[in-house]
Amino acid sequence: MGDNEIQKEEAGKKFVHKPTEEDRRFLERKDPGKKFGKATPQLGVILEEAGLINEEMIRNILHDNKESAASLKRTLISQGLVREDDILDALAREMGMEKIDLAEVAVTPELLSQVEKRTILKYNIFPIKYDETTLWVALSDPLNIQTTDDLERITGKKVIGMVAPEDEINKRIKRYYEGSEVVDMYEGLTDHLSGDNKGLQQYETIDLEKQDINQPPVVKFVDLMFKQAVHERASDIHIEPTRQGVTIRFRIDGRLNDMPSPPKRWQNAIISRLKVLSSMDLAEKRIPLDGRILLNLPEKRLDLRVSSLPSIFGETIVMRILDQSGVMMGLEDVGFLPDNIKIFRNLIRAPNGIILMTGPTGSGKTTTLYAALSTLNNPETKIITIENPVEYMIDGINQIQVNQEIGLDFARGLRSVLRQSPDVILVGEIRDMETAEIAVRAALTGHLVFSTLHTNDAASSTIRLIDMGIKPFLVASSLQAAIAQRLVRTICNYCKEQYKPNEAVMGDAGLNVKRWENVTFYRGRGCERCNNTGYRGRTAIHEIFILSLSTRQMVIRTEPALKIKKEALKQGMHTLRMDGMEKVRLGITTMEEVIRITQMDVESEI
Repeated sequence: MGDNEIQKEEAGKKFVHKPTEEDRRFLERKDPGKKFGKATPQLGVILEEAGLINEEMIRNILHDNKESAASLKRTLISQGLVREDDILDALAREMGMEKIDLAEVAVTPELLSQVEKRTILKYNIFPIKYDETTLWVALSDPLNIQTTDDLERITGKKVIGMVAPEDEINKRIKRYYEGSEVVDMYEGLTDHLSGDNKGLQQYETIDLEKQDINQPPVVKFVDLMFKQAVHERASDIHIEPTRQGVTIRFRIDGRLNDMPSPPKRWQNAIISRLKVLSSMDLAEKRIPLDGRILLNLPEKRLDLRVSSLPSIFGETIVMRILDQSGVMMGLEDVGFLPDNIKIFRNLIRAPNGIILMTGPTGSGKTTTLYAALSTLNNPETKIITIENPVEYMIDGINQIQVNQEIGLDFARGLRSVLRQSPDVILVGEIRDMETAEIAVRAALTGHLVFSTLHTNDAASSTIRLIDMGIKPFLVASSLQAAIAQRLVRTICNYCKEQYKPNEAVMGDAGLNVKRWENVTFYRGRGCERCNNTGYRGRTAIHEIFILSLSTRQMVIRTEPALKIKKEALKQGMHTLRMDGMEKVRLGITTMEEVIRITQMDVESEI
């Protein structure tokens, strides 16, 4: 070996590179799976380096779900572990991008024309600004560098990505790219609509997965209205003719919100379209009608319960949106706190008796009862329901639809059900003496009966049954428990913040100020994702009234509901306000929301 070769070998040994901490991080980004033993999203590594999460948090999330970067982001935000603004800041630093506030972007027709609609929808982007050679776009997934490469090839310009919240991008796409379809419909109305509504009869079903460009404008408008309602998380759609036009409102988190309204001359065509879809009689406009629509979406199927009511300016249509995928919920998902879950599980495992859910329309009573039925649903238990209408269809449960036109009402259906040897019976609603009597008889002969009742609180259900004509001793013998339920709005996780409430307000709520002085209160400051309300979504609060020996004796003596409630409180019952304030303590909702929904407890300080 020559001297030169020996020197080269020695030099190679001398300058062997040892991996540094920076190299290790680079390799983890390139192959994050080396760190956690599975396909870890690059986002997780970036957020850990930014100090926003730790290794244990990532492991826990990956253990429960096979997370992509997008779903990991949603999980961290929804669980309140990381604020979205902090995630965006970390991504912007890592990717060398600028963070953009889309509210400051001046949107013009020229800007929108820089990228075709199909490209916008495919890559989920929104244009920010442009010049002759460069286009700036907001990205929903800045980690996907393939997006900018594809856009440069499509547009022929250099593309610079900018970081923005995904929800804001989606809202602007809906407004500026999909919303234009509604404007086009308005403009083309006179060319496509005639007074006799010809052409509407041929549309028997609605499938939003497949769109026909040759559909009449009103058909397109109705389809887009459904899409928008689902996008906004609406539970109801209200269509109300007025003297001057047609008002469209979505009920979102229990509150009605106005939506863009069509012209007055669209009224008859829109109502006719909805009546055709829900199999109502088009010629009948004098009496209330009921129907339902099956809505097909790319990811799920929804049922719309449709009700029409004649008014002085035309027929009013209200559609309740029922998500079939949401019925198989656990008791935790419907809002029960851990202590109440134990109580409720013991109640529904009873061999017989009546369990009533009480509350106003739209308070989630049926959803809670379905959660109970799902818990009891097994091959060894025969469950039969009698409903008007059947809101959710569940495998393994025999469900009967009430039909008043042929004489199949709750009472007649319940009498027939008892001959079918059921173990558990669900009666949609006890609304008259005959139905109540048969339900009591079923409960006294070895059946577990679930039903709903409209009362102000749980204890009042005993008085309501007696008022219907049921003898007090039968009520005391058959009724196992009554559960009052209300829905309260939950704090928006995107703009959640701490605050100190006014002591006077706390006193008005029935709170012991000293007992609550170390509790951290939360509220939403308001953002685009919650329409500046500070709330996003709803949960239930409960009041579980279990009849004891003493309260049964009070029912037999027909004592007032107020006295019965006081006795139940002495025995440890938690009222609606108490349950709501516990959710305030846990940071789920606000004190103001609980005060709005519940009444002050009598002789009880929280």
